[in-house]
Amino acid sequence: MTGKYVLALDQGTTSSRAILFDRQGGIVAKAQKEYEQFYPRAGWVEHDPMEILYSQMNALEMVLGEIEGRISIKEIACMGVTNQRETAILWDKTTGRPVYNAIVWQCRRTAETCEELKRQGHSALVKERTGLLLDAYFSGTKIKWILEHVPAARDLAAQDRLCFGTVETWLIWNFTGGKSHVTDYSNASRTMLFDVDKLCWDAELCALLDIPMSILPKAVPSGAFHGEIAPSLIGLHELEGLPVTAAVGDQPAALFGQACFAAGQAKNTYGTGCFLLMNTGGKRVRSEHNLLTGVAWGLGDEVEYAIEGSAFNAGSVIQWLRDELKLIDSAPRCDELAASVPDANGVYLVPAFTGLGAPYWDMYARGTIVGLTRGAGRAHIVRAVVECIPYQVCDLLEAMRADAGIQFSELRVDGGASVSQVMMQFQADIVQTPVNRPRVVETTALGAAYMAGIVAGVWSGKDEIQANRQVERVFTPQMPKGLREELYGGWKRAIERSLGWAKE
Repeated sequence: MTGKYVLALDQGTTSSRAILFDRQGGIVAKAQKEYEQFYPRAGWVEHDPMEILYSQMNALEMVLGEIEGRISIKEIACMGVTNQRETAILWDKTTGRPVYNAIVWQCRRTAETCEELKRQGHSALVKERTGLLLDAYFSGTKIKWILEHVPAARDLAAQDRLCFGTVETWLIWNFTGGKSHVTDYSNASRTMLFDVDKLCWDAELCALLDIPMSILPKAVPSGAFHGEIAPSLIGLHELEGLPVTAAVGDQPAALFGQACFAAGQAKNTYGTGCFLLMNTGGKRVRSEHNLLTGVAWGLGDEVEYAIEGSAFNAGSVIQWLRDELKLIDSAPRCDELAASVPDANGVYLVPAFTGLGAPYWDMYARGTIVGLTRGAGRAHIVRAVVECIPYQVCDLLEAMRADAGIQFSELRVDGGASVSQVMMQFQADIVQTPVNRPRVVETTALGAAYMAGIVAGVWSGKDEIQANRQVERVFTPQMPKGLREELYGGWKRAIERSLGWAKE
């Protein structure tokens, strides 16, 4: 063992974070830096790749400042990276400059491209090779859009100067001074270009989208040596030579951080979106209920798969309440208002701001509020927002149960919104399953740290990590079954109104 601490970079959709963990999986220091969201047109979402990089570097600098005088840099063994998936970045490897803004996973600009590919009969090919549905959610059509709409992009590709990467690829390329152009299996699985059985880029799918394979990063296991921090990295010279030993998408990272190592164990992360994953072991499960399958992680010679359902908007709905509607001034205030009323008074909110994900997969669905009466007030609308997130998770869990053919004994939870007592109790009630919240809810970053630390020798393996996990609280179902059925039936009717938007 070369050190007793591990750094993790957690590059999310609305902020970049850096966290230092000790050998017990405890948080020693952490910092967060928000960055700007761009909405050029309705349904379009972009980030500035340079701001992503600088915000991540700034968060890391803040952590180093926090531990100065307490912990020696030499005691840090390694670093792991976890990231928002599907977000596509293309850059000139000669200058290091992006050719266009990052097109974010939430962006729907390529919806019509996907519809045309469906009409041409390519859905079955995409699902069989990649485990994904043909949707604008994934990176492939985002890359195609940039190549078609940024004049310099094709020329740079022809000159072998163009690089594509999801966010972890972009960060590692920059942190290693341009030496490592890699992606891990979990992130590659979300591009719609990767054969999840053969663990390689698929030439037929790349040709279908007219994407030159020369721009793609090397696909490698998640837990592996990905390079060292370069001496030229401004402001972070203290970390020169620190090995980057893990890169993994945020949701598989949380699955790992929750110690869901056995087939059938599941977790849900309440972040910007809501993501339910179940470990299926070394076996890929083919979904019959519009869920997604792919590689959870590669660690050494071991490759494990997961089945996944995602709701595009979860924590982002609380942010919408705060920033756009101005109904709350902080996320904690949302919980306070929701707890001030016994229920939502018949109000339902379907947060289909960027369409609906699993199990509906309707790119044209739109946000809907139904059930309003004169008696509905501010607190009821806020409560409806808090409840809409557990309802979405219930939809995903029902589909996953049908696909996997098992009943879950518990649901492990994490992410920023999982601190809400009201939401977690309602979650347990509506899924009729105990909800298990760990002491450390930063499991996305923790998963990246654990994986990096296993490679670097900080932890011996999964058994030691499993022993580290501590439960903070278990929420047990308390709602009568009849009331649960009534409320969930109302949610299904609200979903019908949202799905009906494109048909009217």
